[in-house]
Amino acid sequence: MSSDATAIRIEGLGKTYDGGKRALDGVSLEVRQGEFFGLLGPNGAGKSTLINILAGLVTKSEGKVEIWGFDIDEHPRNAKLSIGIVPQEILFDPFFTPREALEIQAGLYGVPAAERRSDELLAAMRLTDKAHAYSRTLSGGMKRRLLVAKAMVHSPPILVLDEPTAGVDIELRQQLWEYVRELHSQGATVILTTHYLEEAEELCERIAIINHGKVVANEPTKQLLARAQEKNVVVTVDRDLAAVPENICFDKVVLQGERSLAITYRKDKVNAGEVLAALQADGLGIVDVVTKEPDLEDVFLSLVRSA
Repeated sequence: MSSDATAIRIEGLGKTYDGGKRALDGVSLEVRQGEFFGLLGPNGAGKSTLINILAGLVTKSEGKVEIWGFDIDEHPRNAKLSIGIVPQEILFDPFFTPREALEIQAGLYGVPAAERRSDELLAAMRLTDKAHAYSRTLSGGMKRRLLVAKAMVHSPPILVLDEPTAGVDIELRQQLWEYVRELHSQGATVILTTHYLEEAEELCERIAIINHGKVVANEPTKQLLARAQEKNVVVTVDRDLAAVPENICFDKVVLQGERSLAITYRKDKVNAGEVLAALQADGLGIVDVVTKEPDLEDVFLSLVRSA
């Protein structure tokens, strides 16, 4: 779905809070129209500050931000109309029903009554049977889905999901991703922050990682995964082992049971063949080999640690 047109452009964005805390430091990013973009980082890295600047809730200290071509300083209203944000915190009015909440939200965005999609959004979020129940009676997962519906009332071309599946069970998580994938297939630009790295790995075409207010990575997901240099292999040998073998090409060796060795090595220095040859040179016969491909968590941890 991605195109070369830009949905969000951020240049030299900085934010220093009262007291001197530097939350963002020279962040530059581009999100293309139609892209499924992941924004990752440890707690306190600056992700929420960045999203709150996009939402118009936090004032930036310096830099430039454009949303759908609208500068947030020069055209704040048009910028806000172009983006829907699902916040990390569960925020709701306990005295309104889900349908009333969506109608009020649509009214705040100036959506005419005839063009409102409250019932359609409730159906998409599996909330039709709760349309007229008080919001305070909804479960945590239902409240989170209501937040997604509220973010979509004005049909924004960009949807930002800030930890959308926190506290949501597996079934509801799958339903939520089914709906978001459908929106994406229809052309919506989706920006996701999540602590579930397997979600980002599966869903996002491009991922940026922020640490200490700076961008430490920003590239296609496949390219980012290729950065992982550590590989793990579990080798079963043909006899019991009293101690782990040592070799310069092993970064780490752990004995798992009497005949299995969990070996970590760096693929930029040696290959799997050399690892197995080292074991055979010690007189060990290879019975079975299981490799583990590096995942996004491996890359994330290595980048965050090095930063």
